[in-house]
Amino acid sequence: MEELVIRDADVVDGSGEASYRADVVVDAGRIVCIVKEAAAAGCQRPKARRELDAEGLVLSPGFIDMHAHSDLALLRDPDHSAKAAQGVTLEVLGQDGLSYAPVDDRTLGEVRRAIAGWNGPGDDVDFDWRSVGEYLDRLDRGIAVNAAYLIPQGTVRALAVGWEDRAATPEEMDRMRQLVAEGMEQGAVGLSSGLTYTPGMYAGDAELTELCRVVASYGGYYCPHHRSYGAGALEAYEEMVALTREAGCPLHLAHATMNFGVNKGRAPELLALLDEALDAGADISLDTYPYTPGCTTLVALLPSWASEGGPEAVLKRLADEETAERIRHHLEVTGSDGCHGVPVEWETIEISGVGDPALGEYVGRTVLESARVRGESPWAVARELLLRDRLAPTILQHVGHEENVRAIMRHRVHTGGSDGILQGAKPHPRAYGTFPRYLGHYVRELGVLSLEECVAHLTARPAARLRLPDRGLVREGYRADLVLFDPETVAAGSTFEEPRALPTGIPYVLVDGRFVIEDGRRTDVLAGRAVRRTPR
Repeated sequence: MEELVIRDADVVDGSGEASYRADVVVDAGRIVCIVKEAAAAGCQRPKARRELDAEGLVLSPGFIDMHAHSDLALLRDPDHSAKAAQGVTLEVLGQDGLSYAPVDDRTLGEVRRAIAGWNGPGDDVDFDWRSVGEYLDRLDRGIAVNAAYLIPQGTVRALAVGWEDRAATPEEMDRMRQLVAEGMEQGAVGLSSGLTYTPGMYAGDAELTELCRVVASYGGYYCPHHRSYGAGALEAYEEMVALTREAGCPLHLAHATMNFGVNKGRAPELLALLDEALDAGADISLDTYPYTPGCTTLVALLPSWASEGGPEAVLKRLADEETAERIRHHLEVTGSDGCHGVPVEWETIEISGVGDPALGEYVGRTVLESARVRGESPWAVARELLLRDRLAPTILQHVGHEENVRAIMRHRVHTGGSDGILQGAKPHPRAYGTFPRYLGHYVRELGVLSLEECVAHLTARPAARLRLPDRGLVREGYRADLVLFDPETVAAGSTFEEPRALPTGIPYVLVDGRFVIEDGRRTDVLAGRAVRRTPR
């Protein structure tokens, strides 16, 4: 007898088609039978060792977080309710061009310092891997939800070239191509870049195109955090479209927003650019989170020249009075490339986390607010924080526009991505609330998307981008990564005041047919594994 039958569920199957009522049978980690309108038809209803009454609940595929920063959290936190409680059953890691494989001993230490604000210093993690394949093997020991991995281009460049602002030599270019090929062979799904972060930002288009050609040859995709979401946003999007067209590589645009005052109301221009490329045959998708503020590290705002050479070089420049004044001028007057070409507005920069608990007084305040309290300039406060906390502070950047958020989420190639940074005393609520916020706020309350449309955005579309033949739909033979939620009550619990509050209205989540959320509570099940690239 099969393991589980979910009775009388309203199935929203991920296809975008109308929902239907059904009994769904799960066994050995897969959906083995779907009996539509079983009760009404009066037919023989399927039996199983366990029956779950789903009256009033929607059954959908598990949600796929196309932009996650859980690279270490999945290893250090077996509970991982931040994502499991949202109905996320698969996360895509290795984002923004910086992560922990492939590395050697030198670059591992450098990367750990560079992205401590995203993932913590990692002192509680045993870094017993160096290659992409070894990292995926580590995930296979058991994690809360499934995970796929993008090869981080910045880490690859750090390993082959270093942290200098210069072109790669032919030998270094060969080494980077080799590292990308090895990562793809070992199971990565594509390549990411962080083109406002060092050292990835030092790569020119020709270098990126060569790496994308390697990715395309393995059936992967390119996921750039491109060079500007501010003053040069449209040009940056155009650059990525042209680059991937030249490389013959599918393109997935990370957190595809239009931010800062210069881009208020300009989402239709971006969407027209994408539609033109799509109509011409380009393979493009994108992800967004359903909030207006962004989130990054404070050091990321600095101009690229100030970050050359890696974290220790940055600290030396900040400690030097003359150099620090040059940095301030670029930030406040010129508009640094790290701040997307827009002069920083300190009233929009809120400190969300620090590495040193002694600096907790800054958390939850904007830099401008702290400056007024201390009777100092905003730059003096930001500089002191960076030096005392050794580049660890994370920030919320209140620079988004609601009309842009809504316009982009309606687009035909849109998918969901939390961009969730789990570190800090007050992380962005998107880390704990992205997927229920889509369903509760933008579907039920605002009607921006229908329920069927929204579920397709969060399930089948991302599964298609990842080339997963048996995920993203409620279909017989597909993997039983499933979510049961109440469409009348599902909502994000997390807020900017209480960012770690868990969602409501999601009582059941299954990964590989096993309950990771049951009756609204996290179980001790670790059914997640690495999801490796599907060969062509």
